[in-house]
Amino acid sequence: MKKNFRSVSMLTCTALLAGALTGCGGAREATSATSDTAELTSPSPSIVGHSYETEAACEAVCEAPDAAPADGMANSVTSWFASGSSKTADQAAYCYDDSQWVIPEVNTESYEKPEENGFYLSKSQPLSTFAADVDTASYANIRRMIENGYGPEEIAYEAVRPEEFLNYFSYDLKNPRKGEKFGVTTELSGCPWNDGHDLLFIGVKAEDVMHGEIPDSNLVFLIDVSGSMASQNKLPLLQDAFTDLVDNLPGEGTVSIVTYSSYEEVVLDGEDMSHKRAIKKAINSLSAGGCTNGERGMEMAYEVAMDHFIEGGNNRVIMATDGDLNVGISDPDELEKFIEKKKESGIFLSVLGFGDGNYKDDRLERLADCGNGNYSYIDSKTEAHKVLVDEMSSTLVTVAKDVKFQVEFNPATVNAYRLIGYENRQMDAVDFNDDTKDGGEIGSGHTVVALYEIIPADSESAIDLKYQSVEKDSSSGEYATIKIRYKEPDENESKLLTFVADESDYNVRPSENLAFAELVSEFAMLIGDSDYAGNITYKDILAGYRKLDNTDDYKDEFYNLVRMVEKRS
Repeated sequence: MKKNFRSVSMLTCTALLAGALTGCGGAREATSATSDTAELTSPSPSIVGHSYETEAACEAVCEAPDAAPADGMANSVTSWFASGSSKTADQAAYCYDDSQWVIPEVNTESYEKPEENGFYLSKSQPLSTFAADVDTASYANIRRMIENGYGPEEIAYEAVRPEEFLNYFSYDLKNPRKGEKFGVTTELSGCPWNDGHDLLFIGVKAEDVMHGEIPDSNLVFLIDVSGSMASQNKLPLLQDAFTDLVDNLPGEGTVSIVTYSSYEEVVLDGEDMSHKRAIKKAINSLSAGGCTNGERGMEMAYEVAMDHFIEGGNNRVIMATDGDLNVGISDPDELEKFIEKKKESGIFLSVLGFGDGNYKDDRLERLADCGNGNYSYIDSKTEAHKVLVDEMSSTLVTVAKDVKFQVEFNPATVNAYRLIGYENRQMDAVDFNDDTKDGGEIGSGHTVVALYEIIPADSESAIDLKYQSVEKDSSSGEYATIKIRYKEPDENESKLLTFVADESDYNVRPSENLAFAELVSEFAMLIGDSDYAGNITYKDILAGYRKLDNTDDYKDEFYNLVRMVEKRS
């Protein structure tokens, strides 16, 4: 049975315990603390154990200051947790002993797991439509879990999004033809986990107009400095990441910094990008404390971005947080409505996730998907450098927005198909031609890979239709037509490109592109508890990898992750 990571509601913090607890207060003072609450700020005990629930405990005292006994806050917190019928035994165990807070380990990470894609008959439903997704957060987050010692039964299977595993890696794809925005690579071969099935590989590569550079830019760093960001793998890592980015910014323009916790603050307002020392000083001066009012922080970040808007330039908010929003909007559905209003401003969004224990993947993914943005998870300095420096132009420079894919399968050759991943990017077929419907954003030189498992029309496992017979005439040799619809970054009318996958794309022995994509998909299906994993084993993935000729450091790391999981299974 897989270990579930459930979302635990946080109470609204109406005041701060200044300096008392890491998760609330600390470096910042409350702007509206009551006199009753102020009495609770002394003494300031040290903290023992994990701090995942520290902010919740702080907020408990803030929420019920009248319950606090005169002799201090220790008994207040203990009795508050113990008395409430909605409190768990672990929370009630929160206690004050020998001038120390003893904090139970509680994991409140939250994820959204839509129902896995199944097979569709191409005769009755020939169109598969979905928005582009170049996010990579899911793979990096799962890597973090594995490197932290999680076994296959402990990994949060809800956190697995196969398309983000696929799109984490580089592939050898065709460049766009002259005058076109995208190049498309298609390939077909047998499916290794289901005999009689095939795989269709679709790789899309955007034009690299920037060649690693970025144009004049208006960048706003929106940084979460709430108490939950105090851990070493949160704010300190975030500071290293942004410092690395600033050191490598090649273009001209401005950098602003907006922080948010219990209140929002403009730390840097339109600083010239060439003033790297001043920008880095501002980044490294930040400290964590307070509750998390992400709504007001986002409002202010977009206001600052509009103040320094560059016509024809790169206008972007880069949000960095653990996603643990507990003041203002915190519900994913409300966040989606909020950020959709902002995307019309012409300002793009990058979301960087940090940390563990209270990480809110569901909220951050929604923000990126609905706000003309991309989403990455930063678990190390190496990953930060990959996302913000090595892939700077593809991460920070959008060359096509509202990108949608529509694949039409030919029932004469394809009996049924299943898209691997992209569950939360699915669209109705009619939305493909509707320019008011949001798609995904793709950066300069970015690649997007999609993989379909298909049942050929002549397969023994093909599903026969009695009343809607299909003429088995495959003389055209076409398997599918791939349509791509996109908009230029500063335009609202879409353009259309069309490509065909046919029998000439079939390889008995798959290319390195498809062979590696197969392995990544197999791994995602295994740890994601897929219903369609067939007879896959971790040993099969390891053996398949050793047959590859062209690998790199990131692919070797993938191999090592599979090996770690296999040893623990």
